[in-house]
Amino acid sequence: MAYKEKYPSELLSDAVEAIGTLPGVGRRSALRLALHLLRQPQENVHHFTEAINRLRDDVRYCKECRMISDEEICSFCSDRSRDHSAICVVESVRDVMSIENTGQYHGVYHVLGGIISPIAGIGPSDLSIPELVRRVEALENPADAEVIFALSGDVEGESTAFYLYRKLSHTGVRFSALARGLGFGDDLEYADELTLGRSITARQEFKP
Repeated sequence: MAYKEKYPSELLSDAVEAIGTLPGVGRRSALRLALHLLRQPQENVHHFTEAINRLRDDVRYCKECRMISDEEICSFCSDRSRDHSAICVVESVRDVMSIENTGQYHGVYHVLGGIISPIAGIGPSDLSIPELVRRVEALENPADAEVIFALSGDVEGESTAFYLYRKLSHTGVRFSALARGLGFGDDLEYADELTLGRSITARQEFKP
């Protein structure tokens, strides 16, 4: 029978169990964090928990691009200084942050919320693909617009890009993809900023 650690307090046990649900946090790390919080001033812990509650309860998803936002329209979509004729399609919010950190891209984004993965049970209907199609179809000058596929370089990422290409090919926009400075199967989240920045600036025409 596996050893189950006992705690002197049910409240501590509940806190450890809650913290242990976070990714990458084992039970020992959860206990260490719980005891750390217990040693902090009450106001610090209350501020911490309030910030988490507000994050979960009040954060919005931009109705244009599905990026997280404090408002109905995110800061990228509402920024008129950005190039709104360039739409960079990414898998996740984290990818937007990675690209922004390079300082090499000044267009707007569209967050799919994942990639098509039959193994994981994720199909096109689970992603924000209809919103992307409507957005591209609404462009005033599609011939002058560009859709950039900034998806992972594995089979699922490539398949997702090909699916999007087929859904959007009737619009007349240009399609491009990140230069292969990123290795096959690489995730944007783990790419260093220099490599990712070069992949953006040296992006190539997307050819299915």
